[in-house]
Amino acid sequence: MQASEFVVPGFDAAGVAAGIKKNGALDLALIASRVPCRAAAVFTLNRFPAAPVQYDRRLLAFNPTSVHGVVINSGCANACTGVEGAANARRTAEAVERALGAGDQTIFVMSTGVIGVQLPMDRLLDGIPAVVQQLRPEGWPDAARAIMTTDTRPKLFTRSVQIGGETVRLTGIAKGAGMIHPNMATMLSTLATDVHMAQPLLQQALHAAVNRSFNRISIDGDTSTNDTVLLLANGLAGNPEIQESDDPAYGAFVEALTELCTELAQAIVRDGEGATKFVTIQVNGAISDQEAHQAANTIATSPLVKTAFFGNDANWGRILAAVGRAGIQVEPEKCALFVSGGPAPGQHLPELQLVEAGTPLPYAEADAAERFAQPEIDVRVELGLGQGRATVWTTDLSHEYVSINGDYRT
Repeated sequence: MQASEFVVPGFDAAGVAAGIKKNGALDLALIASRVPCRAAAVFTLNRFPAAPVQYDRRLLAFNPTSVHGVVINSGCANACTGVEGAANARRTAEAVERALGAGDQTIFVMSTGVIGVQLPMDRLLDGIPAVVQQLRPEGWPDAARAIMTTDTRPKLFTRSVQIGGETVRLTGIAKGAGMIHPNMATMLSTLATDVHMAQPLLQQALHAAVNRSFNRISIDGDTSTNDTVLLLANGLAGNPEIQESDDPAYGAFVEALTELCTELAQAIVRDGEGATKFVTIQVNGAISDQEAHQAANTIATSPLVKTAFFGNDANWGRILAAVGRAGIQVEPEKCALFVSGGPAPGQHLPELQLVEAGTPLPYAEADAAERFAQPEIDVRVELGLGQGRATVWTTDLSHEYVSINGDYRT
């Protein structure tokens, strides 16, 4: 896609190299609105939240309706950095506010990288005038690259939806490749839209979208200190303000937002550290959606299941064993298991049933192995107990994952 296709009216973006990363790559991003924005955000549940997470939580509570953007650095997480780290998060926001000519407490801050290291504030502050100068409507690709850490490629997508006779635009960037797990993963995402919507509904919409996207992915079962999804809405689309959740316009926006978040979330999984497989785990027929999600997530985070995917081993017993220890209601005699796979989305082999009524069927082992050997694998578990269903996206667990994380700081 051309950079112009990501433009959201009223927003500018940029990414520059401020010298935070040792390799000289882009490492400082800025997304700014020319008019005050309404904001919504979802943060990590990790009990060691990074300084920028703590800063942003306070900012959102204090000023959810008149913000001007977000500054994001990669190369240093500013996590577990104490009083100095908190002061540096605040100094970063204040420097951007001055450079933009924006009011106090109008800029969010995000950081990603190594934990336990103080931000190199001299380099970061020197980079702020440069990133402000580079702001432009088509600057999204540079911003997406500037927030990468172990990511191998930028994650940038866009959507549009008709609301009230107006075209509403949504564009989002994300980073993440490891420490990925629900609530949330080690990921940052900023989403910008020109929709006109009441702030409480904006927050509600973001929660709904995140629960069906970013909270349905897992690479390694680790939840980070810095995870943040931020949604900025400047209202410039000109649609009638959405004020009620039963307004059809609200449903249309949530659908588009969820599609955007899902595409970003799946891109994170596809770029998982050391990943060779993209795996979709679907659990149907649980007592509730919550139990279905619990089962799917247990499968997705099982090291034995993930290594079986890596080894092209159709060891389906590990999948059912994961369901059995998920802490949900299960009646083995009602369980069925299906698997499919293929080289790319939409190019899959026919689904193969491996288990019926809790026992194996006389399938050909070569047919099962063929599906487990594909880059894309679909697993479907039918519990036969109710209407609950859930889908989780995950990866295999490879030697390369261990290598990447064994020398992450060096």
